[in-house]
Amino acid sequence: MKFNSIRYVLSRILLAEAALMMIPLCVTLIYHEKSALAFIIPIAALALLGLLGGLKAPRDPEIYARDGLAIVSLSWFLMSMFGALPLVISGMIPNYIDALFETVSGFTTSGTTIMPEIEKFFLGGFKGVLFWRSFTHWIGGMGVLVFVMAILPMSGNRNMHIMRAEVPGPEVGKLVSKISNTAKILYGIYLALTVIEAVLLWAGGMPLYEALIHSFGTAGTGGFSVWDASIGHYALVGHPHALYFEMVISAFMLLFGVNFNLFYFMLLRQFKAAFKNEELKLYFGIVALATGAIAVNILHTVNNFGEALRQSVFQVSSIITTTGYGTVDLNTWPSFSQVVVIFLMFLGAMAGSTGGGFKLYRILILCKSAKNELKRLIHPNAVIPLKIDGKTVEEKTVHGTYVYFVIYSCVLIVSVLLIGIDPVSGDFTTAFSSTLSCLNNIGPIIGGQSNFAGFSIASKILFTFDMLLGRLEIFPILILFSPSMWMNKKSKVKKIKPPKAA
Repeated sequence: MKFNSIRYVLSRILLAEAALMMIPLCVTLIYHEKSALAFIIPIAALALLGLLGGLKAPRDPEIYARDGLAIVSLSWFLMSMFGALPLVISGMIPNYIDALFETVSGFTTSGTTIMPEIEKFFLGGFKGVLFWRSFTHWIGGMGVLVFVMAILPMSGNRNMHIMRAEVPGPEVGKLVSKISNTAKILYGIYLALTVIEAVLLWAGGMPLYEALIHSFGTAGTGGFSVWDASIGHYALVGHPHALYFEMVISAFMLLFGVNFNLFYFMLLRQFKAAFKNEELKLYFGIVALATGAIAVNILHTVNNFGEALRQSVFQVSSIITTTGYGTVDLNTWPSFSQVVVIFLMFLGAMAGSTGGGFKLYRILILCKSAKNELKRLIHPNAVIPLKIDGKTVEEKTVHGTYVYFVIYSCVLIVSVLLIGIDPVSGDFTTAFSSTLSCLNNIGPIIGGQSNFAGFSIASKILFTFDMLLGRLEIFPILILFSPSMWMNKKSKVKKIKPPKAA
């Protein structure tokens, strides 16, 4: 374990968070609010620790696999711990555990909340703090370490170990030869889509502040809003462009649920390669099927197919991308539609997107593996490679998917059992959906609770842990608890000489 390298990179991350906090501080000053100290204090603390930690650069800047895992896990813990301070210092969320829950929900783009009445803070002089709350979605959506790699020079191509640990999905590849350039391309696309959405919402009549808040929530697929009724607020107050807002946000939620590598292919005009992608076809196929099924199922509750389709399109887009924005109360839907929603909560978006969930790429691997096993029963001696998009998937990726599915299932079951002990959970549906919501970084709960405020402190800590596990896809967090992870012994690798040419 290269502790000096870990310390040096973490110091840069703390400095990056201090710089990012300057933006909500400016918002606070623009609106002449009294919560400037809520940002000045953490900014000063972050800057001091970051400068002290970065005084001495490591002699050997290379970062290896376990160093990358440690950096990613520790950086997310540190950023969340410091990120919660503005919420506490401002008095918006006085309890630190609640503030940490809310901040982790922001960075992991879960969108779960303990705040039942957000509007009173929006209208009561907390615009700067609420901006930070939503801005954490945008920061965490693509990944803060990817952001750091995009703007600061770091150690060579070994950055792949950091990127692989932070970017969701079973496989991570370089778009170009240098990882830092790959990070810049990804963030360039991410920023461009965010700006386009904000402009479209603003042009449609949404105030600029709210347009930015909802664009951050959409881009990071997080779902924080400044209204208690979420996006449904605009229809409730009779805003003339409420439908327009829903259509724009629905479209961008689906876009941010797409693998960002495909956007790069489209920029290179490789449209054929992008649109032939099997995961993309599965993604939009599930969206279309789920939208149609729910629209038909809820038709009798609204007596208008147009309204049924409007609700279905928005909620399916919101749930499969794990954004969590809402226009209706899902508890009012029939049981069949709720089951479809829970199914979508599990699936999630595409690998390499800002969405959470199990990821459709893993679903493809599991389904194709099952299909190949059935073929082997008929032809025991056949060699049947697993292919996606015409390319053979590496055995280590297939094995990693199996392992991830097993560990994911165990974490989900244990978490549901522990949450079930909390009397506030009420019933199995609430305990299961709330746990799935946190582990898959989604947000909404189906059951007796409208948000997470009523759960016990122990349950909130567990939910916080689950959100981090879900965002970093379990392994980087769990490996911190492995004693061998922290041993400084060098592994003895036997060098094999290449065979002599004949």
